[in-house]
This record gives sequence, structure tokens and C-alpha cells, in this order.
Amino acid sequence: MRRFTLFFILVLALALVACGGDDGGASEPAGEASASRGEELYKQTAIGAASAPGCITCHSLDADVVLVGPPHAGVATRAETAVAGMSSAEFLEQSIVEPDEVITEGFSPGVMYQNYGSDLTDQEVADLVAFLETLK
Repeated sequence: MRRFTLFFILVLALALVACGGDDGGASEPAGEASASRGEELYKQTAIGAASAPGCITCHSLDADVVLVGPPHAGVATRAETAVAGMSSAEFLEQSIVEPDEVITEGFSPGVMYQNYGSDLTDQEVADLVAFLETLK
């Protein structure tokens, strides 16, 4: 009976491993920026190695709703001209990893969590930027 139980547990474990992780090829490979992964990360209430506040905690996706920081509705369009000579993607990345470098009018420096640059992986930052760039 004991052998049967061990065999059953082993077969069940192998079946679970075989079923896990395959999404039919729908996800983007790691290394490429993914707006869908970025959106998932954006909507989490805690992110990064230090479980810092997630973007959605302080930023609204509704243009008329101000939480703690500026709304992100239309942020990609605003980012295109925010800093002369800087692309939208460069500006958005800088806004994540160096949040006090450029402060949106009407908001104060030092309010946004300052350590996303060290708490998030390069992949996570790239994914967040890819998502933010969809917000025209």
C-alpha cells in the first residue's frame, strides 16, 4: 500500500509539472518588452524586491482621477514631448528609476517611491514602459 501511495504521488507530481507553464505560446519571450506583462505588473498593489507600492496604488488610469501622483491616462502622449531630445520610452523609464528628475507640475518631489530602479529588474522596467507607451 505504501508503494502505491508513493507511486501515485510521484505520478501526480509529474502530471502537474507537465501541465504547468505552457500557455500555448501566447506570452512574449523574456528579454523582449511586453505591454501585457507590464500591465499585469502595473496593476499589482505591491511590486519589486521590497514589495514597494505598485503603480496603480498612486496613479489612476482615468484622466479625471488624481490619487497620489498624476493620472496615467494619456501619459505616452505627454511623454513624447516632456523633455526635448528624449524619446517617450526614455522619459518613461527615467520617470520610474529616477522619479524626481522631472516633476509633473502640481506635484511634489520625494513623494514617489525612490528605489524602483534597484528593486525592479530591467525586464520589469521594460515591461512597465511598454505598457505605459500604450496609454496614448
